Order: sequence, then C-alpha cells, then structure tokens
Amino acid sequence: MNATELAVEGVTLTAGAHRLVRDVSLTARPGEVVGLVGPNGSGKSSLLRAVYRVLRPDTGLVRVDGADAWRLPPRSLARTLAAVVQQSAADFDLSVRDVVAMGRTPHKRLLDGDDAEDVRLVETALAAVDAAALADRPFDRLSGGERQRVLIARALAQQPTLLVLDEPTNHLDVRHQLDVLGLLRRLPATALVALHDLNLAAYYCDRLYVLRDGEVTAAGPPVEVLTPRLLADVYGVRAEVDVHPRTGAPHVTFLPDAPAPAREHTGS
Repeated sequence: MNATELAVEGVTLTAGAHRLVRDVSLTARPGEVVGLVGPNGSGKSSLLRAVYRVLRPDTGLVRVDGADAWRLPPRSLARTLAAVVQQSAADFDLSVRDVVAMGRTPHKRLLDGDDAEDVRLVETALAAVDAAALADRPFDRLSGGERQRVLIARALAQQPTLLVLDEPTNHLDVRHQLDVLGLLRRLPATALVALHDLNLAAYYCDRLYVLRDGEVTAAGPPVEVLTPRLLADVYGVRAEVDVHPRTGAPHVTFLPDAPAPAREHTGS
C-alpha cells in the first residue's frame, strides 16, 4: 500500500457572496505530513472540505494521485482518503467498537459482515490511539477527548493512503496530542492536517502552508516559514522563534504586549 500524492490546484471556494478561499494551491507528496496553519477564519477548514468532497470548488481542482477527486466514485475515494473533521455527527447510538468498524465500510460489499481481518484492524486502530479499553463503551457517553481518539481510530481502520485531519488534537490532553501526531509520522500514508498549535506543527510537519484571509501567504519547511515577521503579519502578535536545543525544531515563544499583573499573595 503506497502513500498517495495530493495536489490542490488553484482552488477558490465561495459561500453566497462570501469568499472562503481564493486561488489556493498546495501539494502533499507521498508520505509527507503537511500542516495548514493560520488564524481563525483564514480558510483552513473550508479548504479541507474541498479535499474530502464536502464543499465543491468554484474553480480549480483537487487531485488524488493525479485523478480529479470530485470525479472519482465515492467508494473508490473512500478507499484512499479518510477524514477526521471538527464537527462530526458524534451522537452515534453505538459502541465504540461499532463506530470504529464503520471505517471498514468502503472495503466491503453491501450486507457483508465483519470477518477476522476486519476485527483485527479495528482492534489495531483502537490500540493505536490508546482506546482499546473503551471498545465496549457507548460512544455517546464518552468525553470529548475520548470521542476524538475513537474518530481517529475509525479513520485508521479505513486503511487510507491519504488522511485529512481538521484540528485532530482538539480536546486531547498533552500526552494524546503527542501520540496522535507521532502516529501520523509513522503511518505509511500522506497527511494534510490543520493545526492551531504552531510548536506542534513545527515539530511534526514536513512543510507548512500559512493561510490568511483565504489565501496562502507563506509555504515551506517550518524553519523557513515560522518567523517573527510572519507571526506579526498573520497573527498580529510579537514572538521570538528559536531552534529548540532538544528537538532541533523551531520553537515559538509568544510575547505579551504588557507584563503580567502582579499577583497578591495572602498568607493562610
């Protein structure tokens, strides 16, 4: 199973009179983890929706291994691409195991039951996100972080060669944020992932695309993209960017405009 190449070519998206994304192009080469970063409302989620075929481009193309993604049969695309989105229909009246097993649907014929290989892949996916202990619990009784891990497991069970993830670390504690992004690095798949945490993006992503007002304003390796000037221009904040001595990745330190107010100390 080979990782997939993704190419977004000159995509423009609108909603009524509102432009969401304008003339955006990006590539994710096979096996890369490519990050989308930018402030709220910059177009990250909208662009991802065009890739996983929820929001059709007004102009431009989304290519998956050279083929127009919007012309592929849905089942064919689902055997290649899996998405983890921010706003999912999360109130499944199913067990966690059954939710993850939904990821096997593109690989099965109508009315096919789960075979031994399906069961193995579901168990492997749950273990990969540290959710094996949740397998028999009702999905709708889980915490936000637990649900997120299960939805990521469902995507893994799909065995995609291209993963599209919109803020996959939302609701996750620090340990599981690192686990999930580390997993993306190890998978034999390509990943396009929107992230808010710039330090996580700098460490785990091969390349970054910075969106502002629906347009790409910078692209390249994190060490070239994450500069104090860009952070001031795009995010409107002062920051220092250094190379972390342990990780070797760029590390962003945000600088508040004013000193923190002194706290009063009271004796007990």
